[in-house]
Amino acid sequence: MPADFLYELVRAVIALFIIVDPLGNVPIFIALTEKMNKNERKSAFHTAIWVAFALLVAFAVTGQQVLNFFGISLHSFLIAGGILLLVLAIKILISGWHERALSPKSVGAVPIACPLLVGPGAITTTIVILQTAGILVTLLAVLVIFIFTWIVLSFIEPIYKFLGETGSVVIARIMAMLLAAIAVGFIIQGIEHYLTIRS
Repeated sequence: MPADFLYELVRAVIALFIIVDPLGNVPIFIALTEKMNKNERKSAFHTAIWVAFALLVAFAVTGQQVLNFFGISLHSFLIAGGILLLVLAIKILISGWHERALSPKSVGAVPIACPLLVGPGAITTTIVILQTAGILVTLLAVLVIFIFTWIVLSFIEPIYKFLGETGSVVIARIMAMLLAAIAVGFIIQGIEHYLTIRS
């Protein structure tokens, strides 16, 4: 495996891991399914994984076409996406991420799959990875992230007992700081492109 490909894949996996943040969301997943029995919770998480995975794969495959349709350049998207990710990171750092279940029957799809696992940040990150690293890296990164997320959801109760609510919150805040740094990098990369053109 070429070193450049491996580097891009690792970078993509880290970026998606930070924004999807399955470990930091463990307390939210527990709270949203606390009134369900074991089988219902398992079914909800199974739905969440497949819906979220399908959403990100869809954006990975059609991301280029979406940008072309709206006439959006990569560097404009980097700046806009970076700003969005930075706002999300600041929100998580200041007040945490809170979402209310709309219906017990749909909790797997909404809000666990979307927007908790796949929200604006994950969609933005996926399209940016697609533009900068290519379709193969993007699809592999999405696959790796959701294999890990499936493992987390399969063993969510022992993980929650091990981390505790405080540990999960700390992980979420650390992930938010790393996300903010990635977002700033996107913004700088986009701005540098336009400054280079003008000079």
